[in-house]
Amino acid sequence: MSVSLSTFKQKAHAYYLQLVQDRIDVFRDMITALTEDSKNDAKGSAGDKHETALSMMHIEQEKINHKLAEVLAQKAILDKIDASKELDTIALGSLVKANGIYLYLSVALPKIAIKGINVIALSPQSPLGAKLMGNQVGFTFEINGTSYCIESVE
Repeated sequence: MSVSLSTFKQKAHAYYLQLVQDRIDVFRDMITALTEDSKNDAKGSAGDKHETALSMMHIEQEKINHKLAEVLAQKAILDKIDASKELDTIALGSLVKANGIYLYLSVALPKIAIKGINVIALSPQSPLGAKLMGNQVGFTFEINGTSYCIESVE
C-alpha cells in the first residue's frame, strides 16, 4: 500500500464523517421541505382531505426526525474518535486488518473504497466488533464458521 496506515485511517475517518454529515444535511432539507409544504397546504386547503394530507406529512416528518436522530448519534460517536491516534489494542476508532479485510471500529456504515482498498465500518457492539475489541495483532477467532486472524491494528 502506498499510503501509511495511519493516513489511510484518517482518510477513512474523514470519508465516514462526510458521509454522515451529508445524510444529516439531506434529512434536514427534507424536514424543511415538509414544513414548507404543510404551511402552503394549510393556506389553500380545507376539509377532510386537508386533514389527511397534513397528518401524512406529520407522520413523514416524524420518521425523518427519527432517522436524523440516528445519524446525529452516529456523528457524535465519530466526533469522539481521534483518527490520528495509533492504537495497539483494538478499541473504538481502530482500523483493523483481518484476513486482508480492513475494518473500522466506529459505527455501522456502508462499505467504502479508498484508493481501491475496501473499508467496512462496524459497530463495536456487532458480533464481529465485539470479538475484536480489546485484542491485538495475532489474535485469532471464529465467527459463523469463518476463522479470522488480526494482521494489523492502527
